[in-house]
Amino acid sequence: MNAEAKTDIRALSLDALRAFFMEQGEQPFRGNQVYEWLWKKGAHRFEDMTNLSKPLREALEERFTINHIAVDQMQRSADGTIKNAVKLHDGLVVESVLIPTDSRTTACVSSQVGCSLDCRFCATARLKRMRNLNPDEIYDQVVAIDRQSRLYFDRPLSNIVFMGMGEPLMNYPNVMKAIEKITSEDGLGMSPKRITVSTSGVPKLIRKMADEQPRFNLAVSLHSAIEETRTRIMPFNEKMPLSELREAVVYWYGKTRSRITYEYVVWEGVNDKAVDIRALLDFCKAAPCKVNLIEYNPIDDGEFRQASPEAIDRYVQALEGAGVTVTVRRSRGKDIDAACGQLANKSQE
Repeated sequence: MNAEAKTDIRALSLDALRAFFMEQGEQPFRGNQVYEWLWKKGAHRFEDMTNLSKPLREALEERFTINHIAVDQMQRSADGTIKNAVKLHDGLVVESVLIPTDSRTTACVSSQVGCSLDCRFCATARLKRMRNLNPDEIYDQVVAIDRQSRLYFDRPLSNIVFMGMGEPLMNYPNVMKAIEKITSEDGLGMSPKRITVSTSGVPKLIRKMADEQPRFNLAVSLHSAIEETRTRIMPFNEKMPLSELREAVVYWYGKTRSRITYEYVVWEGVNDKAVDIRALLDFCKAAPCKVNLIEYNPIDDGEFRQASPEAIDRYVQALEGAGVTVTVRRSRGKDIDAACGQLANKSQE
């Protein structure tokens, strides 16, 4: 059987694996063994499944494939950040990032090849969206970064953010399945409280996610609470306006009791005025939240420029004065284009 005709075994549920082995005249617990190799041990080859007989491994090889990722290229920043060019089974490439600090290591993972949205300040948005990642491809990024964390920083991965390439909510089913595997005791067993899904703001899908009452965190890339300004920098906002986003975050908090994080870049001449600050303060009243003010990372054309330190300070003072938790987040990995908004597969150019 050629590779194209084979089924990716990781598309099978545990029950389906157990049923397959029963059809082959084997005990159903063999399905449990294979499932553990695939998800808990991260095996990419049937020959590694050493508690299965050789004939059984050969039978799996004949019938199935494991469409795993491969770290095609790794770059290390002066600040310790690692960026991976991740090759998928069909030759397409996405990027993932390992961000180390003194107390934690964080995986920034991708969910799409390219992006479905059109934010003007983001390099990824300039790429054509070619396809969604499968749950196992998202899962594999986390496994690879966990191994790098253990190898280079002598500790396991502690946190995951869906802030890489793509809009996670535009790949909703696969992202949710990947998180289920990452947090399951049958998978990596990571706490959902250490996972953050970051969206540019897709109201109906935020509400859908809230209905499932997830235990992970939600971040929204807001960048402006003024309709006209946000539409100018994030054109999709015209179809998914701030009024709907506001209703969605209120719904999220009502269902989950989990406060929202707003990711917010301040640009010179775009959103650095007093009116912009007042609009953000009003938006923050909708539901309990915190604000991350993010350093802007240029994407070559100079259309957007980082606001002055004084403008950032005005935001901080106003937010703190209103009782909103605010953090000024310095970017990591800028020298290897690994910072927020810079992932664009330059290694493939």
